[in-house]
Amino acid sequence: MHVQEWLETVPAVAVYALVGIVIGLESLGIPLPGEIILVSSALLASQNDAIDPVVLGSCAVAGAIIGDSIGYAIGRKGGKPLLTRLGRRFPKHFGPAQVATAERSFEKWGVWAVFFGRFVALLRIFAGPLAGVLRMPYWKFLIANVLGGIVWAGGTTAVIYYVGIVAEAWLKRFSWLGLVVAVLFGLTSFLVVRSRSKKAEARQAQERDPVPAAD
Repeated sequence: MHVQEWLETVPAVAVYALVGIVIGLESLGIPLPGEIILVSSALLASQNDAIDPVVLGSCAVAGAIIGDSIGYAIGRKGGKPLLTRLGRRFPKHFGPAQVATAERSFEKWGVWAVFFGRFVALLRIFAGPLAGVLRMPYWKFLIANVLGGIVWAGGTTAVIYYVGIVAEAWLKRFSWLGLVVAVLFGLTSFLVVRSRSKKAEARQAQERDPVPAAD
C-alpha cells in the first residue's frame, strides 16, 4: 500500500503525530523516511480538509528541532564511539565513508552544514549527533537547527500543499478541457463523415442516371 493511501485510513491527529515522531527520530540519527512521510502528508492535506496544513507544518518543525537537539545531546555525550556503534548497526548510513563525508562538510561549512543539512538526506540524519560529537557550541547549533527546521519542514509543507491544490484544480480543468475536446472531435468527425457520405451518394446517383450528352 502506498504511504499516502495508508495515511488516508488514519485520523488527522495520528497523521500529525506520525509526522512529528518520524521526523524527530530521523533527526536524532535513526534512518527513517521523514521526507517521504512529510511530502505524502502535505499532499494529503491539500486533498483532505480534515488535515490542517498549519498544524501539520508545526508538528514537522517541532519534530525536526527537538529531534536534532536530542541528537546533539546524544552525540556530545557519546562522542566518536557512538558513531562507531551506529556504523555497525546502520552500515549504509553510518559507515566510515558516510561519516567522513559528513565530517568534511562540517569542517568546511560549520553551522551552515546544520542549516543546509536539512535538505540533504545524509546530513539530515547526521546533523544533530555529529554536531555534538564535534563539540559545536550549542547556541550556534540551536540557531542553525531552528532556522533549518522552519525553512525545511515548514517550507516543504507549504510548497507541497499549494502545489497539490494547484495540481488538483488543474486536473479538474483538464478533465473539462478533455471533455470539450472530445465533444468537438466527435462533432467534427460526424460532420466529415456526413459530408463524405453525401458526396458518395451524389456520385452513385450520377452513375445511375447519367446526364444526356448535348447535340
